Amino acid sequence: MSEIYEQIVSQRGAFERLLSRIPGFRGYIDKATRRTADRMVRDYVAGVLTQKINRLAALEVSLLDTDGGLQYMSETRSAKDKLQTFRDRVRAAAPGYSGFMESVKVDEEALDRLYNFDEAQIRYADQFDATLDTLETAISSGEAVKDAIRALDMLTREANEAFSMREDVLTNLSKSVQ
Repeated sequence: MSEIYEQIVSQRGAFERLLSRIPGFRGYIDKATRRTADRMVRDYVAGVLTQKINRLAALEVSLLDTDGGLQYMSETRSAKDKLQTFRDRVRAAAPGYSGFMESVKVDEEALDRLYNFDEAQIRYADQFDATLDTLETAISSGEAVKDAIRALDMLTREANEAFSMREDVLTNLSKSVQ
């Protein structure tokens, strides 16, 4: 299981530990804990992505202050729109551990696939730092700005595609338990 899930489980109160000993109730608590962990992961990633969007907006201002910077605004806007879409999808996504899983036990392998996709979302959020660093350096030097924007745009596309794959995993899980 993920570290975040283990952290949530370890923070259970005495009452929850007591109830987890009642047959059948432990599964209910575990499902609730997974939903809480899922929400925490998505809130964290959305918050990090909001910071990246704000940083990109500041870089756009810096770019406008350079000679010829205006010519890049449509490309930076396109990348920023995709980054905002990614953030909004992460923030508004249906929880991966509720709904159809309420009455059916989903195997650990299926949950591991979801955890892997959730971890990937965190890695993408981190990758935006390096890409924005490259863009900032390009703006400062006045060199390879278009390449840096293109790399940012490619990363935003890839992150959105990866998130779509997460949704496909959830869809296939729901089909397999019906």
